[in-house]
Amino acid sequence: MTAARLEHINMTVSDPHATAAWLGRVFGWKIRWEGAGMQTGYSVHCGDDDTYVALFTFPETPGPKDESYVTLGGFNHWAVVVDDLDAVEERVKAEGFETKSHANYEPGRRFYFNDADGIEIEVVQYD
Repeated sequence: MTAARLEHINMTVSDPHATAAWLGRVFGWKIRWEGAGMQTGYSVHCGDDDTYVALFTFPETPGPKDESYVTLGGFNHWAVVVDDLDAVEERVKAEGFETKSHANYEPGRRFYFNDADGIEIEVVQYD
């Protein structure tokens, strides 16, 4: 059996273009596609040649639901593997995001941060 791989995640954000812009600056990603989606929504796909994050919004996107870790079906966080954790952390801070929960355990070093929409992102470097 061939191993499966994650192609994309799709999440609702307040401003897909703004999110795609900082994702590009922090992780070096590009916009792969953008356009209308689901009724009156809009989507921007941001990533590399193999994987991406679909950033979706409706004209009137509602506010966040309760705490994701205690909400059935809640989206808790997503993670990005990088080659230089320290350099990426500096770029995250330069975007105005506060880093937290630094840890160093097998299989790698990591930190977390919340973006402008309160979405938690883990950044990890495997040694």
